Amino acid sequence: MLHSGWHRGWARKLGMSPERKNRNSDTRAHIPVMLGEVLDALAPKDGGIYVDGTFGAGGYTGAILDAADCTVYAIDRDPEAYARAVAMATNYPGRLIPKHGCFGSVAEILQASGVTHIDGLVLDLGVSSIQLATPQRGFSFQSDGPLDMRMSAEGPSAKDVVNKASEAELADIIFTCGEERASRRIAKRIVEARREKPIETTKELAKIVHSVLPMHGGMKTDTATRTFQALRIYVNDELGELDRALAAAEQVLAPDGRLVVVSFHSLEDWRVKNFLKDRAGRTPNVSRHLPPSKDAAAASFSIERNSGVAPSGEEVSRNPRSRSARLRWAIRTSAPAMEGACAG
Repeated sequence: MLHSGWHRGWARKLGMSPERKNRNSDTRAHIPVMLGEVLDALAPKDGGIYVDGTFGAGGYTGAILDAADCTVYAIDRDPEAYARAVAMATNYPGRLIPKHGCFGSVAEILQASGVTHIDGLVLDLGVSSIQLATPQRGFSFQSDGPLDMRMSAEGPSAKDVVNKASEAELADIIFTCGEERASRRIAKRIVEARREKPIETTKELAKIVHSVLPMHGGMKTDTATRTFQALRIYVNDELGELDRALAAAEQVLAPDGRLVVVSFHSLEDWRVKNFLKDRAGRTPNVSRHLPPSKDAAAASFSIERNSGVAPSGEEVSRNPRSRSARLRWAIRTSAPAMEGACAG
């Protein structure tokens, strides 16, 4: 059973111990969201093979390796995060295997390493606090920086999208990926502004959004947040990566292997929730008078808990970033992977 809030035993063993702090200094400033609950859901075991698909600062990876005598393949597309994984691997010889790439390619990455099945896959979705706190990466408008937002430092940047996409394309991106109702007005204002000069920094873009959606006293969330979220998701194809990773999990997890996902907004959580419902055979029948579909008997995942698990009030007060987090997890059955079903 999952514990509500921070698992105090894990906090003492993994998050607070002087030995762990000294050994892995990167995790001191970045405690991963719902660490205790994630470990409870993943249940690391000796001899197991696990994948941390979003290494980041290595908080989950280090906790898994400390919890059991196991192996972790740590994947991250961010070159800086990959470098941190390489450095951290010296503390876990032969047990921490860094991999530079996208978690949506987890099946190919494992195949290239000669691994056919794993015992667990954990994904901490979205942008990391380290990326947000680095102005040069352009993820946040709290500090001015180049309008970049690329996790991999490759391909078109947010600056390219903002300055080259059509007004209709911008409106669609901001609405679809950011759930922003004022997307058309924001897109129109962006196009008007870029006619005068290219939009190059985070502060410039935030100012444009604020001209459409002014900030006023009592607001808890900046009105530019959804637009920045939309551009980040689009630039990094985050929803596509998630769909590919969920489908891959069905292929690479061994029977009784566990899929654990922490999401931070409804677009991600909706995908995870519906993927697991579909693979657990919980898609409603066309008619209640018909017998259960054969898919229910061949469910490839077993859901141990129906609703998403939220962080405790204690964790939210300690780490406001966790307030929108939702944890979902499921256990792989021995049934063959379903064919023809989509992840999203």
